[in-house]
Amino acid sequence: MPSRRDFIKAGGLAAAGLAISGNTLAIGLSNDFIHDRMRKTAMPNSLLSPASDFISKRPPLSERKFTSEAVEAKIAEIKKDISDDELAWMFENCFPNTLDTTVTFKYIDGKPDTFVITGDINAMWLRDSTAQVFPYLPLTKEDKKLKDLIAGVINRQAKCILIDPYANAFNDGPGHSEWMSDLTDMKPELHERKWEIDSLCYPIRLSYNYWKTTSDSSPFNDEWYNAMKLVLKTFKEQQRKEGNQKSPYKFQRVTGWQSDTVAGGGYGNPIVPVGLIVSIFRPSDDATIFSFLIPSNYFAVVSLRQLAEILIKVKNDKSFANECSLLADEVEKALNKFAYSDHLNFGKIIPYEVDGYGNQLFMDDANIPSLLSLPYLDAIEKENPLYKNTRKFLLSESNPYFFKGSAGEGIGGPHAGVDQIWHLSIIMQALTSDSKEEIKKCLHTLKTTHANTGFMHESFNKNNPEKFSRSWFAWANTLFGELIIKIHNDYPMLLKG
Repeated sequence: MPSRRDFIKAGGLAAAGLAISGNTLAIGLSNDFIHDRMRKTAMPNSLLSPASDFISKRPPLSERKFTSEAVEAKIAEIKKDISDDELAWMFENCFPNTLDTTVTFKYIDGKPDTFVITGDINAMWLRDSTAQVFPYLPLTKEDKKLKDLIAGVINRQAKCILIDPYANAFNDGPGHSEWMSDLTDMKPELHERKWEIDSLCYPIRLSYNYWKTTSDSSPFNDEWYNAMKLVLKTFKEQQRKEGNQKSPYKFQRVTGWQSDTVAGGGYGNPIVPVGLIVSIFRPSDDATIFSFLIPSNYFAVVSLRQLAEILIKVKNDKSFANECSLLADEVEKALNKFAYSDHLNFGKIIPYEVDGYGNQLFMDDANIPSLLSLPYLDAIEKENPLYKNTRKFLLSESNPYFFKGSAGEGIGGPHAGVDQIWHLSIIMQALTSDSKEEIKKCLHTLKTTHANTGFMHESFNKNNPEKFSRSWFAWANTLFGELIIKIHNDYPMLLKG
């Protein structure tokens, strides 16, 4: 199964995979690889500390990619308020993982530039790079270096969009990719060219929240402005009002894995142009079945309105802002008409995908944007009756990708396969909940399914957490840190009790 987790970072052994400090083994390699290395090198068992030791799994200070005083202070502050030693240890490992292992920060022509890999894949996803640094935004007020690092992500994302707005993942300059033979318009700078709406939403989310947090508009230069023009153009193109076959984007891959290639000669299954935006791929990088991916269209509405606000207040470009607002209104109107339906058992809920013909797919995928994550993305209120009813469906076994076993329960997705629960979904369930009992249950599952690694994974088997995918998945690690901080702010007794 070719997928993101199949790409192990080149040189990962030296950079992060086997970085040993004291009696610790840093992240980056699968259990099978570690065991294989132990057999080949006769590594003493003492170098693989059991979780009960709770020794930091962070790389040695000299090997960390970036260090933030504000992040270190936050780790110390939160840890002292967590009574459970294992949970505190996991937070210390996970929250700084993006900074410790995935960022390359420098200045280009006097401006900050930050390339962010996902972990075990040596490429930068527009989605992941935003999500990986997003939880650090509140700390930028106390740390100029951290502020510049995130500004560098915004600058790099703008460059990526200008290279190709249809690409989801990029190399650090021209380079090699396993997917250069894909049947699409590949370029040397691209790692992968899967069109996903959220790939263009996440840079806006980062830009907007960076600006709101820091009051700094310096990243919104001509390069950023032109990238945002391209975002709007791409969204409009993918409304497909001229017909499915008139799209400037198509994609196919020679593969035996169905969700890694695209039906309809690379254009996707037919749609009726109703005002929604086509997303050929999901945020899991799996192909959609019905091309109007509803969570991503909700996300686009939010992003377009955030972009319009920046354009008016920073760029004083009312014309461009009005175009963004009009498209947001059009997509929202279409969502109100096509993005709800009567489920056989749950009444009116939001479907995951539709096509404008009346066909609808009832499921959810752990990757974000998901239906579960809509309140987290400011796309819908948690108390909205439609969302509340949809949530009941999502967290039930009527959702074909909700799995329940002896190790835990939660949402997975086709990308990792049946019976594989994603840590992202459990974290998101807690982030979108106001129930102390539900949050406590999610925390317990996260604590008991990290397989003695001290880190979050992509997925784990519902009956056996030792069967997991992606031991180095920085997005899940940082999001776990965000959850712990939110609980510390909102329900501190859950950490103390």
